[in-house]
Amino acid sequence: MNSPAAAAAAPPPVLPGLALATAGAIAFSGKAIIVKLAYRYGVDAVTLIMYRMLFALPLFVALAWWAGRGRPALTRRDWAAILGLGFSGYYLASFLDFAGLAYVTASFERLVLYLNPTLVLLLGWVLFRRRASARQLIAMAVSYAGVLLVFGHELQLAGPDVALGAALVFGSALSYAVYLVYSGEEVKRLGSMRLTGLATSVACVLCIAQFVLLRPLSAATSVAPEVIWLSLLNATLCTFAPVLMVMMAIERIGATLAAQTGMLGPMSTILMGVWLLGEPFTVWVAAGTVAVIAGVWLLARWR
Repeated sequence: MNSPAAAAAAPPPVLPGLALATAGAIAFSGKAIIVKLAYRYGVDAVTLIMYRMLFALPLFVALAWWAGRGRPALTRRDWAAILGLGFSGYYLASFLDFAGLAYVTASFERLVLYLNPTLVLLLGWVLFRRRASARQLIAMAVSYAGVLLVFGHELQLAGPDVALGAALVFGSALSYAVYLVYSGEEVKRLGSMRLTGLATSVACVLCIAQFVLLRPLSAATSVAPEVIWLSLLNATLCTFAPVLMVMMAIERIGATLAAQTGMLGPMSTILMGVWLLGEPFTVWVAAGTVAVIAGVWLLARWR
């Protein structure tokens, strides 16, 4: 019979954390599918992201309040960091992503966004002179070769607009990588939940303000009802819920294992793209996906 001390020392079960990380990766990957479905109703990126952030704003404000209970008040420095991180990590990255999805498939978009770890490594080298090993460079080359393989395939199928879409989505990945590079210190100061809630709330306000500045208010009421329901689903199931699930998974199984589970994201996006959007799944897409995932996995392993 196990003693109470031995029971207390036993590691927590891994399965609940893995289930949360898996559900979070799959739910987050559905964002691109919902955006592509909404574009079929003639909505533009500015209006679509406004609705997503409008529905998400109360949820992230509540998250920031809940995570900030009993913590010290925010300083002027904290607010400046939150504004900058919210602009880069959630406003600019989200808008460029939505704009790029008008030109590329959901599968290709997910592969480009999955390059984030490689971009973080590159930014560390450019900004902080952190050296990359030969193995890391090989892993990066494998990932980018996979993206270029799928890009060439998309270029043949959809024409030159794919280049614009790829540039926009890559800009989104780069913007979020900047957020990841600079958010480390603020995560230590504020906590991941509080920072996510505050930074995303800033992004929501910026997206709504962007719509007010660039579109007449009548544009908000002229969209198809399906756009409203898809945006509500995007804000809850594919934006807010994955954030909570991944954060809870990290608490249970650690950031490394949770990040490895995120490899399911590209695969689930491809499967949903084929099933719900009728996107083609060819040997080129399969080979490119395997290369991107393998490269990112090797990068994490050799780091």
